[in-house]
Amino acid sequence: MAEPAIRAVGTALPPHHATQEELIGAFRRLWGGTHFNLDRLERLHRAVRVGGRHLALPVDAYDRLRSFEEANRIWTECAVALGAEAVERALAAAGLAPRDVDHLLFTTVTGVAAPSIDARLMNRLPLRRDLKRLPLFGLGCVGGAAGIARAADLLRGGGGEVAVLLSVELCSLTLQRGDASVTNLIASGLFGDGAAAVVLAGGGAGPRVIGTRSVFYPDTERVMGWDVGDGGFRVVLSAEVPEVVRRHLRADVDAFLGAQGLARADVAHWICHPGGPRVLEAFEAALELPRAAFARTWRSLEAVGNLSSASVLFVLADTLAEVRAAPGTHGLLLAMGPGFCSELVLLRW
Repeated sequence: MAEPAIRAVGTALPPHHATQEELIGAFRRLWGGTHFNLDRLERLHRAVRVGGRHLALPVDAYDRLRSFEEANRIWTECAVALGAEAVERALAAAGLAPRDVDHLLFTTVTGVAAPSIDARLMNRLPLRRDLKRLPLFGLGCVGGAAGIARAADLLRGGGGEVAVLLSVELCSLTLQRGDASVTNLIASGLFGDGAAAVVLAGGGAGPRVIGTRSVFYPDTERVMGWDVGDGGFRVVLSAEVPEVVRRHLRADVDAFLGAQGLARADVAHWICHPGGPRVLEAFEAALELPRAAFARTWRSLEAVGNLSSASVLFVLADTLAEVRAAPGTHGLLLAMGPGFCSELVLLRW
């Protein structure tokens, strides 16, 4: 039985772009009257090593958002448009049409909608009426890797079916304008907006998903996530994230690879979520890898910021575009996120 193959990845970014310097200026204006140390704001934003970000709205439009209801309405509209663009690009790259899709998985952590975004895409694309839909909420940064793993689970033994994983994250619309905490300041400098879609099929060209593993770390619910209240999503982002990576990741990766008869030295391509500089440095230290092993991840972080669940899919898209891997070459796609947990996906070209 053929393992599911990743046929193509399509990405989409909102049309509005701001450099990090432009955003620092906007935040200085926003928090100038309340934040005790604007120089610290600038240091935090520059420390995340993000050069600029794409945004759902023009920078000056965020000042006019007055409620979670309004922000979420805009999130829904933008998510449908951006999601459709990403899916269309992915299907075109795979040589497929919307009618060929049997499963559509949708992941996000930056807005809520019922009907969900996957349902709202049914007529727009259009997709078949008997399409099996699976919306996934709350996975956060791990959602791109987990979504690929779950899509591969669905396709095993499916007789050549096609699955599409869609991630849309519009992190800018979760901005807490009245929160000048260090955690919110870091998040406001790190996270951006974007969408990515992955086409997987039971056959065809592309790296195959030959193994997956999920790992949950007990009693870590406050490491990362949201506190949801009247004002919307308030970020939970603990300074413990790099320490959790250093404490657990090496043993988890080694155990997973060992079960496949492999070691870290057998992995030619590392496809890692760009969680931020300190997190990436913890990945490098835990896995005893040089900076070059995560070059695409660092580049993605600088170019568009952390796109939550979509980020690792952007790195995957760059890998597929740039790598001409020999048959039998292995890659490991990995991400960590709220729970706190990790998701590992082993690929073979």
